[in-house]
Amino acid sequence: MPHKLLLDQNISYRILDKLARHFSDSNQVRLLGLDKADDITIWQYAKKHGFTIVTKDSDFHELSLINGIPPKIIWLKCGNQRKDYICQLLIKQAPEIKTFIDDHQAVYLEIY
Repeated sequence: MPHKLLLDQNISYRILDKLARHFSDSNQVRLLGLDKADDITIWQYAKKHGFTIVTKDSDFHELSLINGIPPKIIWLKCGNQRKDYICQLLIKQAPEIKTFIDDHQAVYLEIY
């Protein structure tokens, strides 16, 4: 299974190049023209295109509880941090994130 992340609008697209080595073909909602889209539209896009959603908001977690998977959700619970911090956090957690994505029963992953 590919390890493609879809960064929510609250996570900078500017970290994609640094994430590419660990999560190729990842993207961000703004770059896909989804920056004004509601959560359901983003959810459906992620599901259709095989993305795991990375967000700081609880909304996608709640959707995952109702709808199950796919898509899977990575919920960043680190507060408002600079983009470099977020990037390093995702890189540091890359092995755990990949294991989570490959686990067919896991629904969401919280990262602090």
